[in-house]
Amino acid sequence: MNAAICVAAATAVDVQRLLGGAATDGDGQSHPGLPWAGCTVLAADRETLKGIMAKAKDRPDVYVADMPEAAQATRVYDEYLAVMASTPAVDIAPLAVSMVGPRNRIDRIVGRLPLLS
Repeated sequence: MNAAICVAAATAVDVQRLLGGAATDGDGQSHPGLPWAGCTVLAADRETLKGIMAKAKDRPDVYVADMPEAAQATRVYDEYLAVMASTPAVDIAPLAVSMVGPRNRIDRIVGRLPLLS
């Protein structure tokens, strides 16, 4: 779940206007805006995530953010950057992937993965 939260944070910053406006409840209290596109967390192993990233990376209409295993294996961000700089792309093991794009294209990329429970 930590990895999912990290890629969600990256996605919220990078994808313009992803968050809807704040909601006001019946008592007048404000609640922060949430992604208007919705959020679905699907279950997949690392090899499946690698395959998903390979399918999505060349799609100009799909935004992709990933959290490599190196991000959780290091405690200092500069260490993470150094590990990533010395790791060939083929050897990067994603722990989570976030995608935003047309639903039909995302559905084709992820197939019929189950919801994370």
